[in-house]
Amino acid sequence: MRTRIKQHIYLLLAMTAVGSSLFAQSDIPVRSLPSEIFVTVKKGSTDTIPWKWKYGGRGDLHLSQSSLKNWAAGGEDFSMALTSYVNAFLYHRKGKHSWDTNVDFNFGYVQTTSTGGRKNDDRIAGTSKYGIKLDSAGKINASLLLNGRSQFFDGRQYYSKDSSSLVSSFMSPAYAVISLGLDYKPKPELSIFASPLTTRLTVILNKKLAALGLYGLDKGHRYHFAPGAFATINYQKDIIKNVNYRANLNLFSDYSEKPQNVDLDMSNNLSFKINRFLSASYSLDLIYDDDVRLFGPTGDSPGLQVKSMIGVGFSMPFKTGYARM
Repeated sequence: MRTRIKQHIYLLLAMTAVGSSLFAQSDIPVRSLPSEIFVTVKKGSTDTIPWKWKYGGRGDLHLSQSSLKNWAAGGEDFSMALTSYVNAFLYHRKGKHSWDTNVDFNFGYVQTTSTGGRKNDDRIAGTSKYGIKLDSAGKINASLLLNGRSQFFDGRQYYSKDSSSLVSSFMSPAYAVISLGLDYKPKPELSIFASPLTTRLTVILNKKLAALGLYGLDKGHRYHFAPGAFATINYQKDIIKNVNYRANLNLFSDYSEKPQNVDLDMSNNLSFKINRFLSASYSLDLIYDDDVRLFGPTGDSPGLQVKSMIGVGFSMPFKTGYARM
């Protein structure tokens, strides 16, 4: 089992590295990149807007079809859903200092296909990163990163129309990572952060879930601190006209318990712009956490969690703003 998981991790890392290398060499102009450092005024010009604060984002409302495999947050293998997605960002630049904050929120109303049940499906995640330039080009930064993810509503595992169990809830689980390391930005669309000095906090607020001893916590415990190493890769670019690719890969190794079993959280999103307000999307999320032992024949083994979703609907970009103060 561990050999298969390691093969998955190595394959994903190789795909990410190859894809980033290919896309980074493309001459296609970037149109809307929440991770960009500078905004080009006109094609062929080296001038940039002298901003100190930048903010913006986008919102989507899609009719989607999803499929799941070993999804710890709960759900069925196939379902139809009305999903919404909101991304908001705020960036600050001043001299050698930078501060980048991104927040993503997903919410869906799901109609399950096999049991006929209805449920909510949501996820909220955010990253805030403060950096200081270590070189004149600004490609290498000493950075302090705070990353967190959780959900608002209950998640249930369905066995039949009348049989299900609670497997997740508000702040149950919730993960927070505090990390000090180096941030490498070879291109505006690519960021690679790595740190050997990291603390991850796992929280289970729900008493019923805490009593079950899920998500790597002892029975009855509601929080757990784990020292470790952390790395994250972020990439976003218009790979061809009207097609945007966005990827995020997070890796964590727990120093205190089985550091060789690296936890993985990867999201991939392709967005196809049809016109100003209509778009189609495809997303693929992959999660492996050695502490989440809900799978296998006896329901007590870790597993690679897979969630894919394809949808079509409305897309509304928020106006990007700049401030020089």
